Amino acid sequence: MLHLTEPGRGWSRREFLSIGSLALGGLALPDLLQAQAALRAEGSPVKDCSVVFLFMHGGPPQTELFDPKMDAPDGVRSATGEIKTTLPGVTFGGTFPKLARLAHKFSVVRSFVTGDGNHDIKPIVGRETAGANLGSIYARVAGTTHPQSGLPRNVALYPQAVLPDTQPATMQFGKFGSTGELGSAYAPFEPSGGGSMKQDMEMALPRERLMDRRSLLNNLDQIRFAMEAPDALVGVDRYRTQAFDTILGGAAEAFDLSREDPRTLARYDTEPVIRIDRISQKWNNHKNYADHARSLGKLMLLARRLCERGCGFVTVTTNFVWDMHADVNNATVAEGMGYVGTPFDHAVSAFIQDVEQRGLSERILLVCCGEMGRTPRINPRGGRDHWGGLAPLMLHGGGLKMGQVVGQSNRDAGEPSSNPVTIGNLIATVMHVLLDAGQVRATAGVPRSVASAITGHAPIAELI
Repeated sequence: MLHLTEPGRGWSRREFLSIGSLALGGLALPDLLQAQAALRAEGSPVKDCSVVFLFMHGGPPQTELFDPKMDAPDGVRSATGEIKTTLPGVTFGGTFPKLARLAHKFSVVRSFVTGDGNHDIKPIVGRETAGANLGSIYARVAGTTHPQSGLPRNVALYPQAVLPDTQPATMQFGKFGSTGELGSAYAPFEPSGGGSMKQDMEMALPRERLMDRRSLLNNLDQIRFAMEAPDALVGVDRYRTQAFDTILGGAAEAFDLSREDPRTLARYDTEPVIRIDRISQKWNNHKNYADHARSLGKLMLLARRLCERGCGFVTVTTNFVWDMHADVNNATVAEGMGYVGTPFDHAVSAFIQDVEQRGLSERILLVCCGEMGRTPRINPRGGRDHWGGLAPLMLHGGGLKMGQVVGQSNRDAGEPSSNPVTIGNLIATVMHVLLDAGQVRATAGVPRSVASAITGHAPIAELI
């Protein structure tokens, strides 16, 4: 928040801290920007790339997504049928017509193993990340904010980031903002809920004073000196101007979807792709299904805007919707894929086409997976239960090799029949896109847990 009051009022410590941090995960003012530039000049392991990790909370079914097994018996094969893709001989589940037409643009892994069927958030926060958000591992090396734009390097987007009337993010199975032993400075920025986080990106300043750049810069300096900060601001106008530009529009503008072209907003919008009023209320999760359909496209658009402006790691998750048991809470797999898979098909295909058209596909990696897969056999109620032996995984962009299927599953899509890929391999692939692992090893001061998460496994070989 930039909340400069009128002269003579004085400053509270709370107001000063609001200005100093901008509530953006520790974004400081010009001296931090200058320090980050100095580090960059010395050589950095940080690549000019970003990752959007779309976490499919609840455990998506591998058979209905990218491995339909239509030659398998009824009760095993895809409950939504199959659809041909642009890759010869490759089919997807029947709720993915748009992604099927783009299959040559991305890669799917049919041999991804999560290791157990527990509800948690282990690809994002788990044993392989030492209990820290994967983006926090990255931020520990890259820094908490981008040196030019001032955007936080690590952001987590939940439905309330784009639609305040949706439900709060599901946290009982794991805290997306966890930082393990890294400390709260590396937590993802979470612009959700319409509370102080969003309010702190607003400005309360008369227009005439906004136009006086030099006066505002001087005011910021005076505030710091008045608070008896231990170090005076280095008198380098470039960094002070950069901080000013960040405050005025750089950071806050990136989070504002109203600044987007209305045609692009419409292109991403997932709400019209299903009839919200026809989601059956007999399932306790009907509100989650509706929130997912209403918010997913906007979340993906916001993620693209952030990455385009320098954010390094964006976690995107809608609420708990992929848990397809066909019980009192969750729809059957066939019905649930209509509620959940159809918006996913629309939002992800819009994202892929958008970043391709903007020339960003080499710079932005999209990862889509959940914490587990679903059982090979449909249960008597028409659902699929928890399964750790195989799970769906999709990747697009990031300079990786696209247009392929990596690995194969056995006859019932219960386990890999070739080339098992683990969470460790996935994390190593993500870090390969974001960081130079060799330079990370040579960088002094990187905690062992961070270095292990980054360099402890081999990336997915077929994608490199």
